[in-house]
Amino acid sequence: MGGEGTGRGMNSGERDVSEAVLKDSTLTASDAASRSSVLRRLRVTDKVFHGLTRTAALLVLALLSGVILSLVYGAAPALGTFGFGFLFDESWNPVTERFGALAPIYGTLITSAIAMLIAVPVGLMIAFFLTELCPPVLRRPIGIAIELLAGIPSIIYGIWGLFVFAPFMQQYVQPLFIDSFANVPVLSILFAGPPYGIGMFTAGLILAIMVLPFVTSISRDVFDAVPPVLKEAAYGVGCTTWEVFRHVVLPFTRVGVIGGFMLGLGRALGETMAVTFVIGNAHHVSASLFAPGTTISASIANEFTEAVGDLYTSSLIALGLILFFITFVVLAIARYMLMRLQMRAG
Repeated sequence: MGGEGTGRGMNSGERDVSEAVLKDSTLTASDAASRSSVLRRLRVTDKVFHGLTRTAALLVLALLSGVILSLVYGAAPALGTFGFGFLFDESWNPVTERFGALAPIYGTLITSAIAMLIAVPVGLMIAFFLTELCPPVLRRPIGIAIELLAGIPSIIYGIWGLFVFAPFMQQYVQPLFIDSFANVPVLSILFAGPPYGIGMFTAGLILAIMVLPFVTSISRDVFDAVPPVLKEAAYGVGCTTWEVFRHVVLPFTRVGVIGGFMLGLGRALGETMAVTFVIGNAHHVSASLFAPGTTISASIANEFTEAVGDLYTSSLIALGLILFFITFVVLAIARYMLMRLQMRAG
């Protein structure tokens, strides 16, 4: 009897163990199936994400290639007719269908150079003042004002430049420059002629105002990244504020400063509406900065709706291709300079 009870107890115990093992194996199989399903879903999601990112990157290349091909195709008749002489011809006569890009190229480069010569030093000084010298009570209002300047539409700058700034230049600034530099060898040529108010110099100043917020904002951000210990060490050995700016802040942030310069230059090269209002829109190359001129973007904006004939339209598209090439060269030079600086620093 005892043996039978013991046998039944062992059989019951073995049965319980078997059921527990079977249940564990069932749970393990269920967990494995669930884990496999989750991993499969994650792999599918990852593949879809990789495909989307690859498609987005290839889409950018496709768009860029499409723009280049369309510009080249549209500019082919003009370049085929005028050849490389199109780049060096000043004439622009729709009646005789004689077109040249020299005046727009000249105006684009001159106005952009004026803008950067003014905006970069002023922007760097404002950025250093905000990060080092500005009282806390003024730092936020000045920062907001800079951001507001960056947000003003270009057509507002153009209207203000035409109705407010150009008359001020005509009445006060240009006569002063003409009289002051009348007998100075080089400056008498640069600041000569009647004071129209509008012209390349006025357009360059408007561009400088538009570019200034970009240069200032980027410079302020990179100046904030300078370790305080470097500036404190320079002040500790007796450096002046100018010496700290020149020998500590600028060398440490030169990559960011160059990036801000190139960003501002790109904005200046491609600006259209504000320049169109105040440059005078004359296809003429003059040594005087007070003379009316034109830029590539202003010429396209002014004349594209009036372009009659394939050669006229093709010449305007050729101007767009030239502006694209100039912008590409500027960006390539910027990348090369940044690469050289990084190699020298590393």
